[in-house]
Amino acid sequence: MDVRKLFTMDLPRLGLAKGVPRHGFRKWYERQLHASHAHLLLTFLATIALLAGFEALAQAKGVDKLVDSLLILLCIGIAFGSLRRYLQLLAAIEAIANQAVCPHCGVYGRFTVEGESMRQDQARVCCKSCQHEWYIRDGE
Repeated sequence: MDVRKLFTMDLPRLGLAKGVPRHGFRKWYERQLHASHAHLLLTFLATIALLAGFEALAQAKGVDKLVDSLLILLCIGIAFGSLRRYLQLLAAIEAIANQAVCPHCGVYGRFTVEGESMRQDQARVCCKSCQHEWYIRDGE
């Protein structure tokens, strides 16, 4: 297992080219934020379970100490995994949101997706106001 991979932030692809035509940019952006914040909620719940596990471990005897220790390790893994996923999703969403401004007229989030490029990691979009086209990188 490569330890460096645990600390690098490979941004996930969020399906901009498929989600925006179906829902519109603002609704797609809102849904992505909700999905990322669900991971933050899971982090919070795992932290509460972790604290409860420490309390149970302090009062446990014998085999119960082993079970409580394993549950504490499980809570730590869930908390770190969900926190890492939350940060990855939030960074990817914000990277896309920063590119959603038309470079020609400055309008935010009013575009149509014309299609994905050959690289599959960027979408060609067209401004609804001035018809200017540019590319938005998905998972930059």
